[in-house]
Amino acid sequence: MIRKIPFLLAILGIIGGVFIAILFGLNEDIFKDKIKSGLEKNVKIQQIEDPAKRADKMTSEADKNWRYYQRFHFHANGISAMMMGLLLFLKRLRAPMRLVTISSFAVALGGFFYPFLWLFAGIYGPEMGRAEAKEAFAIFGYMGGLFLLGGLSTFVLACRYEIKD
Repeated sequence: MIRKIPFLLAILGIIGGVFIAILFGLNEDIFKDKIKSGLEKNVKIQQIEDPAKRADKMTSEADKNWRYYQRFHFHANGISAMMMGLLLFLKRLRAPMRLVTISSFAVALGGFFYPFLWLFAGIYGPEMGRAEAKEAFAIFGYMGGLFLLGGLSTFVLACRYEIKD
């Protein structure tokens, strides 16, 4: 069962990326209304005295926060597809199972959790501020490094060990 977990995470990542795309298609305004509502609660933006500047800032921030939701979709789907490819490749190597398992979990955990940086930044960024939201959820950003380490370890294993026939 433990060897299935990385594959299950890859599949869940793909499902999550596709699911949010379906939600975009069904009603994109749910996301845009949430962003607008959050921006209306953003203290820094609401302190801008000039109504025209405040409106410009609201429009600019709404576009950037909407992009964060899209980044979750793009990263969840793309990285999960890469995860699946790396995991299938690792499964074919004649490397010690312990090393394959470590690489598989690094790829899967890093790849699965990294996109959540963008989802949570999209959800909380309007009210908190984009930089503050990314900082608050930075642990998910670091997961991209874990994914990279898993990819590098896969490369090392590929150089060292033969592929099963």
